[in-house]
Amino acid sequence: MSGHGFHVHGPHDHELEHAAHGNDDFASRIAVMTAIMATVGALFGYEGGATQNDAAMHKNDSAIKKTEASNQWNFYQSKSNKQNLAELAMVIPGADATKYKSEVERYKLEKEEIKKKAEALEKESLEWEEKSKEALHQHHRWAQAMTAVQIAISLAAITLLTKKKWLQYASYGVAGVGVVLAVLAWFHK
Repeated sequence: MSGHGFHVHGPHDHELEHAAHGNDDFASRIAVMTAIMATVGALFGYEGGATQNDAAMHKNDSAIKKTEASNQWNFYQSKSNKQNLAELAMVIPGADATKYKSEVERYKLEKEEIKKKAEALEKESLEWEEKSKEALHQHHRWAQAMTAVQIAISLAAITLLTKKKWLQYASYGVAGVGVVLAVLAWFHK
């Protein structure tokens, strides 16, 4: 093309113009399916990211509960040490044994409450850990679905270039696999 209004068409310009303005149903169908697959893939990608975030948050909640349980077990140990000292003090000659005996009983009761709280926190930590594992599994399913759709889009591009009908069906088949994986992710399978 020249700046003086004189235009020379190359052979590839003619083909591009023909493809852009022609009625190539094959290319049009592939283009529409590629756009649909890209949209579906974006949705799968969003869901994959959301479930990955959920897994991380659940893992964090598990760690917090585990730390709280550890703190309770440390508190329990502290009460055990105080109980042991009170039991030793009971046998010291001249010590007020009844005073220390009541302290021993108080520490025993306090320890039972602390133990129950620590065990409950450990159980809660395990529940959050399980939720994290489930969300991570779901994330993997979404990621697999997204990968299948991306492969289907690549196959569609190759189909457009080669005009091979079997590649078109292969692209649709791989996209179908992606949809099946997404359904499994949706239902937490």
